[in-house]
Amino acid sequence: MKKRLLSSLLAVGAVSMFGACSDDSQSPFTPPVGPTPSNVCSYMTLTHSGWLLEVGNSYWIIGDDNKVTDVVDNPVGIFNGTSIVDDAGNVLISNVNLSAQQRCEAGSMPGIESSSSAGTAIPGSSATPVSSAVNPGSSSSTGPVNPGSSSGVLPPQSSSAVNPGSSAVEPTSSAAESSSSNGTVKVVGNPEEDVKLYPVPTLKNILGNGTSGWNTRYWDACKAHCSQTSTDGAEGKPKINTQAEYESRHYTARVCNIHDIEIPTFTYSKGLERYWVGIQNTPNACQEASPASGGGFTCTDMAPVAVNDTLAYAFVAGSDATTSCGKCFHLQYDGSFKDADGNNAPKGTHKALKGKHIIVMASNIGHDVKPGQFDLMVPGGGPGIFNALQLQITKPGIEWGATYGGFLTYCQNGEKCGYDGSLECYQSCVKDMCDAAFGDSKYPNLLRGCRWFADWYMAADNPTYQWEEVECPQYLVDKYQTTISTSIETKILFQSDWSKYKGGEFITTDACSKTPNAQGEYCDPDQLAADKAKTY
Repeated sequence: MKKRLLSSLLAVGAVSMFGACSDDSQSPFTPPVGPTPSNVCSYMTLTHSGWLLEVGNSYWIIGDDNKVTDVVDNPVGIFNGTSIVDDAGNVLISNVNLSAQQRCEAGSMPGIESSSSAGTAIPGSSATPVSSAVNPGSSSSTGPVNPGSSSGVLPPQSSSAVNPGSSAVEPTSSAAESSSSNGTVKVVGNPEEDVKLYPVPTLKNILGNGTSGWNTRYWDACKAHCSQTSTDGAEGKPKINTQAEYESRHYTARVCNIHDIEIPTFTYSKGLERYWVGIQNTPNACQEASPASGGGFTCTDMAPVAVNDTLAYAFVAGSDATTSCGKCFHLQYDGSFKDADGNNAPKGTHKALKGKHIIVMASNIGHDVKPGQFDLMVPGGGPGIFNALQLQITKPGIEWGATYGGFLTYCQNGEKCGYDGSLECYQSCVKDMCDAAFGDSKYPNLLRGCRWFADWYMAADNPTYQWEEVECPQYLVDKYQTTISTSIETKILFQSDWSKYKGGEFITTDACSKTPNAQGEYCDPDQLAADKAKTY
């Protein structure tokens, strides 16, 4: 009765109807006089968290599971991404924009001052620490986040976002169109929570009609190839001749120090007192850093993350023949692996991965990576030719597995599981090695990403897929692009050792100019010496 009456009232514009039905067993909610989005949550006792939607003189809650209730927990309908519909599919309210709504957390109690402003913020709202580009349903973005869907976007964590092999999956040539953003502020924290703030892209089934390829895996912890700049775009690096060229590749890839704190990708050049004001790539922990622990490392929140049971995001090293820095690709696994043949059939791991989707973003260009191959960055995947990981994880006695193949290759050998082991054995073996290496370290993202390989990726060895290039989801863009070196102009002074940096302001200088003074000096010697004397 309530839904039928509600639908009729909404149709004529009358949306204040709570208490209109005498068969409701609970008392209708009456908001305080002059409620505001900042305090209305405090007048409700909520059993679940969600977005607060003002409806006439009352409110509905759009839960994280997309179920819509009134404020005394009576069911109202379902949120489908843009509209609220009843059980029969009738539209109750259309054009609902989550980014414009207040967030209420479960457990808010009547009479207690609301603390919702300090809780989970709505992506794109003025209260959120997230980029304005992260704005589900926003009409201000440069394009729909879910091309191919009539609703524009799917709600965060929608379980219907991906349906491998189903004809109901809406076709789209791009996975998630990035919104434009100026001065983006990155989400930081647990990637499993960060990813919930973003729309889930709709993906088409590309099995059988895409281009074939296969995954290898590695995690060397080095400063990424795409964290370095180029004047000619060589090796797929971001160009830095102009600001527009630089931004077109999502800037340079974020880089962190040994404490997992983001540092600049480039600074002023070393010899400022002698010649022109140029840029200098920050040292790489795998190469020229002295000491090595003072160089740049992969930021650990770039480890893979599950969006849901059938979709994940990750970073990769791609072939210089098929990719370049900052490009994204949609892969769908086909249940086989690279070296499969009549005498070497796919294993349970490959079959368990079949149909799943992953969107990957290139943060490295691998010269030994073949066209169509994407070398997946996953902790425990093996360090490859370089290894900065053992500078971060110094606990003695860790079994790191194979240089190429890491933990899984170790589990395939000897008395662990063997080459023809079961899915369960491989998963258990890999997770035991993950726990031993990363379980008590100060890098929880390494443990999370390592266990992802066993749980979501099904410990699959070199699985094959169909692939296509797509627009990058904003989540990957925000985890990829530097938040510091966003301009080709910089005043940050070069450091050979970043291990002492614990966050905060950088050592900068105003002593230098692009043009020399009358004495032919690009930098004032006294001011520059004073700036260089500063330490972290």
